[in-house]
Amino acid sequence: MHTQKISLSGSNLKIIAITTMLIDHIGAVLFPTCYLLRCIGRLAFPIFCFLLVEGFLHTHNVRNYAIRLGIFAFISEIPFNLAISERIFNFSHQNVFFTLLIGLLVLIGLDKFKYKNWMQYFIFVSGMIIAELARVDYGCFGVIFIILFYLYHKHHKLLPLTISFFFFSFLANPMESLATLAILPIACYNGKRGLSLKYVFYAFYPTHLFILYLIAHLLHIYS
Repeated sequence: MHTQKISLSGSNLKIIAITTMLIDHIGAVLFPTCYLLRCIGRLAFPIFCFLLVEGFLHTHNVRNYAIRLGIFAFISEIPFNLAISERIFNFSHQNVFFTLLIGLLVLIGLDKFKYKNWMQYFIFVSGMIIAELARVDYGCFGVIFIILFYLYHKHHKLLPLTISFFFFSFLANPMESLATLAILPIACYNGKRGLSLKYVFYAFYPTHLFILYLIAHLLHIYS
């Protein structure tokens, strides 16, 4: 029997990530006791980490990429704060765009000092410390996940990636270890861009958070 390998483009992965992220945030904001929704949502962040690395390796202007992430990090912060705490300002937890931005800056640093191992270690550790001090989503583990996918891109070794990702995600949070399942669709990536969805995630992230906040407010979920 002839079997055809599943092939996923970058846009396919982005759609999977956006969908599972939406499910996760519906659970977090509207149904906080429904752990199934949160479990499904664990698949989103690893895919975004993978796509970040993919974008870093193929972008024609990494500076503009970083600026774009930074702009939407600030745009998304108020909708993020409203959704998770019903407050406009909440410095105890920053949105995932900041995590991705820090990860991208670490990648830029690693590439710039690729022949100086001590500088690479310094940049990596500094990125983790900044992620923790800034209290971004996923903290230092977000930076670790991004670096794991960067190493996978360089060496194309799926088993070490899977084992390492499971180990560090379990350290972050036992439930977070379910994020290892995201490696299955990632392993089906065909290297093609697919549909042009460059700004879909950027616009969708703050928009869906604000809509969830409005729904929760109307349903009097916030106490």
